[in-house]
Amino acid sequence: MRGRVTVGFGLLALGLSALLSGLAWTLVTRTMVSQTEQTALVETALDRSEVENALSTGAAGLPAVLEGVPGTDSAAVLAQVDGRWYATSPSLGPTSLPTELVSMVNGGQEATQRIRVDGTLHLAVGLPLTGGRGGYFEVYSLSEMQRTARVLSLGLVAAAVVTVLMGLGVGRFASRLALRPLTELNRVAADVAAGRLSARLDADGDPDLEKLAGSFNQTVEDLQRHVIADARFAVDVSHELRTPMTTMLNSMQVIQNRRDQLPESVREPVELLADELERFRALVVDLLEISRHDAGDQVVRETVRVGDLVRRAADAAAGRVVTSIDPAVSGLMMEVDKRRLERVVANLVGNAETHGGGCTGVRVEPGEHGLRIVVDDTGPGIAPGRRARVFERFARGGSSERTGVGLGLAIVERHVALHDGHVHVEESPGGGARFVVELPTSAS
Repeated sequence: MRGRVTVGFGLLALGLSALLSGLAWTLVTRTMVSQTEQTALVETALDRSEVENALSTGAAGLPAVLEGVPGTDSAAVLAQVDGRWYATSPSLGPTSLPTELVSMVNGGQEATQRIRVDGTLHLAVGLPLTGGRGGYFEVYSLSEMQRTARVLSLGLVAAAVVTVLMGLGVGRFASRLALRPLTELNRVAADVAAGRLSARLDADGDPDLEKLAGSFNQTVEDLQRHVIADARFAVDVSHELRTPMTTMLNSMQVIQNRRDQLPESVREPVELLADELERFRALVVDLLEISRHDAGDQVVRETVRVGDLVRRAADAAAGRVVTSIDPAVSGLMMEVDKRRLERVVANLVGNAETHGGGCTGVRVEPGEHGLRIVVDDTGPGIAPGRRARVFERFARGGSSERTGVGLGLAIVERHVALHDGHVHVEESPGGGARFVVELPTSAS
């Protein structure tokens, strides 16, 4: 829209400048031609008087008389007396004069006409001689007027270009000023879409924006209340589930400790039930974690050595994991939420172990914008078209590919975003998937 408004102002400026330039050029050139013709007629009349006086007294021959005519501005002087032509310029002879012009002068009328001789524009002026003896003609060069017209044209074109540029600038400024409320609305809407429900639209005293701002802010406030209420409900439910879950896990542990006393027919169902209880426990923990995030749980930062934190979290998640730390960041201290970052590493390693065929290694290395934490697995990998969806809650892929089932990767994405970082999926050079967490060291 801003581009259309800017182009519209530019086209308007172009149209106005073209119209004004055309009018100015027409008026000025017409005035110049009219003044030139009037001046030429006056000078020609004065010169004709001298020629007629000389002819009436017979003091000199006509060629000599014509040579003596002042003709300051004229390029040539011609006369037709008693059917005979006389001229002062060999290049501008009788043949250069239009037949219509000569006929009008011989008929007793004064006449002017623009002619082109050897590519140069001239003004031919003809006046009849007294007694019907013929006509007197003077030819004036219009090259100076042409140069003036060219300079005027160039000036008008330059003025039009400047006007168009000014129009584009004014259009850009006006569009930015007029669309600033829409830009602010887009910014606030993007913040809300990104999960920052505390964002609000400020009307800045604009009466046209106040009603929209009020409706928008009310909608966001209602949405925020619903989200917080749902998150608190999920937190409460998760807390309530922990007690029976703990009871069931303890009971299952007692049963497994007495597995040898169980009949052979129930041992396999007990093992299946134990696996499902463990999955249920992980799901409740993840639900509690992500509910805390949605309810606005605050980030608590503390200074830690990132490499050591990653190594401990990886080992705790899957036993002994090969963790390599680049020497460039081995001593790097950052202010992070220790619990959240440990959960990020644990979830990625756990995801690789459960769904990716096993974690082949964890690396901590310098990144383009700060620090990179890389987790590789040996699974089938993730198709490029589904890599963004693995971070959705309870995302599931097809039977032939592994995706982030549950809440683990959704928690990873949210915890990394709280550190102003980014997480994405790549293809591991050795096959499988590679999860890359990028954290800015400037946020530390």
